[in-house]
Amino acid sequence: ELLEGLALANPDILELGEDNMVINKKLAEADRVTIVTQGGSGHEPAIEGFVGEGMVDIDVVGDIFAAPGPQACVDAIKLADKGKGVLYIVLNHAGDMLTGNMTMKQCKKQGLNVVKVVTQEDVSNAPRENADDRRGLVGCIPTYKIAGAAAAEGMSLEEVAAVAQRFADNMATLAVAELGDDEMEIGMGQHGEEGGGRQPMKSADETAAIMVNALVNDIDIQPGEKVMLIINGSGATTLMEQLIVYRAAVKELAKQDIEVVANFVGEMLTVQEQAGFQMFMARMDDELLRLWNAPCTTPYLKK
Repeated sequence: ELLEGLALANPDILELGEDNMVINKKLAEADRVTIVTQGGSGHEPAIEGFVGEGMVDIDVVGDIFAAPGPQACVDAIKLADKGKGVLYIVLNHAGDMLTGNMTMKQCKKQGLNVVKVVTQEDVSNAPRENADDRRGLVGCIPTYKIAGAAAAEGMSLEEVAAVAQRFADNMATLAVAELGDDEMEIGMGQHGEEGGGRQPMKSADETAAIMVNALVNDIDIQPGEKVMLIINGSGATTLMEQLIVYRAAVKELAKQDIEVVANFVGEMLTVQEQAGFQMFMARMDDELLRLWNAPCTTPYLKK
């Protein structure tokens, strides 16, 4: 019913296929590398809300907080491939990785031209040197945008994968959850998992400063560098609160001579009714900024 509603609300952008596939309506015309991804529902508008020209070509949707099966993903990759190959983007969660690895084995057996990129940018649950243990959070969304724009420019599969991987290697996310009136937890996972950072509630300015510094340190942003900054609401935090946090984060970065050149404030990837937000940061250069600003048409991001 969720997917039917999405398709009815966006009949010019996407359509539904078999096995809960959400498909870019212009996929048949694609003479380029195409983008396939997967993920459980319960995170709306992610991921299916970013299907369309310039971003995701097919999203295979699972049940609430559950990965879809590998056969549907293999079928999606076959459907998406228009002769230039497929970039397959997977978030680092146990179920998604199991499906992703099984999908890639089947693709290899069948000789399909596909490259997998994993997003794993949660700084709270593993150090950078153990990045394979890091959860994938909202960073998947700008990764889709960067990769989709690279594909639209006519880059080869290897080039699209390389630019997506470079962006993914230079991004970090930290989440905070509000727990009642007097506690919060910094480091919450995408499904409400504990992060080990439970503490008394702090002001928006104090919270933003803690999070900004953790992200800057993780990706080693230096004075004079440029970044993308996203404040992603988790589902029950108002836009007013998100904008106040964004303001505080930009001010904190300015103190460190770090310029915000790309941004988004709002709900991209939620945790149903969770109160809190994710703060995302990525190192930017001229190429990545061009790709971020390139045209796209999806239900929840249009440029």
